[in-house]
Amino acid sequence: MGGTESEPRPTFEVEAVAIRLTGGPVAGIDEAGRGPLAGPVVAAAVILDPDNIPPGIADSKALEPDVREELFERIKATSKIGIGIADVARIDRYNILNATLWAMQQAVKQLEPTPRVALVDGNRPPKLRCQTQCIVQGDTKSLSIAAASIVAKVTRDRIMIELGRAYPGYGFERHKGYPTPEHFEAIDRLGVTPHHRRSFRPVQVALGLVPPEEAELPLLGFNQA
Repeated sequence: MGGTESEPRPTFEVEAVAIRLTGGPVAGIDEAGRGPLAGPVVAAAVILDPDNIPPGIADSKALEPDVREELFERIKATSKIGIGIADVARIDRYNILNATLWAMQQAVKQLEPTPRVALVDGNRPPKLRCQTQCIVQGDTKSLSIAAASIVAKVTRDRIMIELGRAYPGYGFERHKGYPTPEHFEAIDRLGVTPHHRRSFRPVQVALGLVPPEEAELPLLGFNQA
C-alpha cells in the first residue's frame, strides 16, 4: 500500500511498552499543514485498538492519496480519534508553532477514554494532562503516530479541496496551500485571500508589507522540519 521495502515501517513496539508500564491507553499525535501559505494547521490524536490495527498504516507522506483515504476510513472505524484545527486567524495571532501545539491539545481533549501516554511526532510536545513522549520522525516509527498523520493529512486535504471550490483559480485542491510555483502565480494574478497566512513572509511580500528580499527569512516559531 504505497512506499517501498527499503523504507522504514512503523511498529506498535513503543505503544506496547507504554501499555505494559501504564495500562494505557496510548495515543499518537501528529499534524498536517505547518508549511503552507494558506489554510489551517490540523492535528490528529489516535488511539489504536491493539487487537484491530488496520494493515498498511505508514507515514502519510509515503502513501498515495487514494490509499490514505482508504486507511483514514479504516482507522476511523476501528480507533478512537480526535481532531484539532487551528485556523489562519490563530496562526497569525500566536505563530504557527503555538497554533500547532494548541491544535494538538484540542485533538487530545476529544479522545475518550483519555490517554495515559501521548506519543508526539517531533521534538516539541503540547502541554497535556498525561505523560508525553516526543519521537523525531515518529510517523515512520510508531503506528499510532503514523495513523494520526493519515487522519490529519486527509482531514486537511479535504478542507483545502473545499477552499479550491470556494476560490477557483488558486489551485488549492492541488497544492493544498503549499508554496508552489502555481500558488505564487495565482497570488500574483488574483491577490491574497482571507485564508492566506499574513504572518508568513511570502504573503507579506505579496501584500507589499515587506520587500521581496525578505521573503525567504525564517519565521519566528516556525519549525521547518
